[in-house]
Order: sequence, then C-alpha cells, then structure tokens
Amino acid sequence: MWNELLIALALMLVIEGVLPFLSPDTFRRTLVTLVRLDDRGLRLTGLVSMLIGLALLYWIH
Repeated sequence: MWNELLIALALMLVIEGVLPFLSPDTFRRTLVTLVRLDDRGLRLTGLVSMLIGLALLYWIH
C-alpha cells in the first residue's frame, strides 16, 4: 500500500512539473489567475479537480 501511495505522489509531482517546465510564462499567468479568484471560485476549482481525479480513478480501476 505505501509503495502505491509513493508511486502516486511521484507521478503527481511529475505531472505538476510538466507545465512550468514546458511553458513557464503560461504557468505564471495561470497562477496569477488562480490568486485572483475568490474563495468560492478556488474551492470550485479544487472540487472539479477532485471529481475529475475520482472519475479517472474509477474509470481506470
């Protein structure tokens, strides 16, 4: 179980590092846009991200 959790964490870090590596300017603009969101918008973004992740896990498994 711990092995799979560490693999998932490593893959998350790799995937999150792709955009800043390939296009740092786009990444910076995205962060600025996220910083300007109010709490409700940020929570909604997080919820949508979690739901997409859960759907993907369900579909893969």
